[in-house]
Amino acid sequence: MAVGLLAAIVPKPFCLLTTKLQPSSLLTTKPAPLYAPLGTHHGFFNGKNRRKLNSFTVCFVLEEKKQSTQIETFTEEEESGTQISTAARVAEKLARKRSERFTYLVAAVMSSFGITSMAVMAVYYRFWWQMEGGEVPLAEMFGTFALSVGAAVGMEFWARWAHKALWHASLWHMHESHHRPREGPFELNDVFAIINAVPAIALLSFGFFHKGLVPGLCFGAGLGITVFGMAYMFVHDGLVHKRFPVGPIADVPYFRRVAAAHQLHHSDKFHGVPYGLFLGPKELEEVGGLEELEKEISKRIKSYNRVPK
Repeated sequence: MAVGLLAAIVPKPFCLLTTKLQPSSLLTTKPAPLYAPLGTHHGFFNGKNRRKLNSFTVCFVLEEKKQSTQIETFTEEEESGTQISTAARVAEKLARKRSERFTYLVAAVMSSFGITSMAVMAVYYRFWWQMEGGEVPLAEMFGTFALSVGAAVGMEFWARWAHKALWHASLWHMHESHHRPREGPFELNDVFAIINAVPAIALLSFGFFHKGLVPGLCFGAGLGITVFGMAYMFVHDGLVHKRFPVGPIADVPYFRRVAAAHQLHHSDKFHGVPYGLFLGPKELEEVGGLEELEKEISKRIKSYNRVPK
């Protein structure tokens, strides 16, 4: 509040409460009141004691309203600027997220089609070459497909053990990127996918270029690891963490349970359990987490329904 001070000297009757004015009266240690009420003291209008003295009239000029209006104007401008800045940041963040999702989607589609087509061609040509002589190697074919299923199931248990014993232990400096907000389409944790692809490619190559039962088993093992890796990418990266759209996969009830269970892993409500992916609901059941699992499923369904399709 701005205050203007105006002091003017004007002649005005002043009450001195004494019958005789001495020069030293102005220097007395007891100050007289600056504004003495007129007519409240006896003898004020006594002609003998009446004197005229110069007194101060103090005027205060208030300018609060004008400055308050200016402050309100500045506040409105600042709020408007803040809203514009916030909207710009939100738009920029959404654009960046869309770009990241598109980049990862392209990588996922290319790798999926590439790996799937190579796996189908490898299976076809391998057994076509084996049957060139007219004899069908039933034992080798059965071993190949059996080990394909076994390797895919075994990868779930391997991933659970590695997740707990390695990724959340000695390799946490790499896996930590998966438990923090991601900057960009990729994260350091994606290296584990490449690491798991190395033995799959090696087993497939050995089984593809050699005939016999052992090469057939190696080919089946490599095929099973590949199938698990593709399923893991769609469910874990696509459905759970929404790095790319997965379409009707999100409507499969079992995959909803898998996604909700893995989300509880990131919440750390059960000390990291579940560490597996496809058998995650079973792990939660073992530690008494089914109630939390159902709550997470309901929350994910509501969140999914709010998203425009």
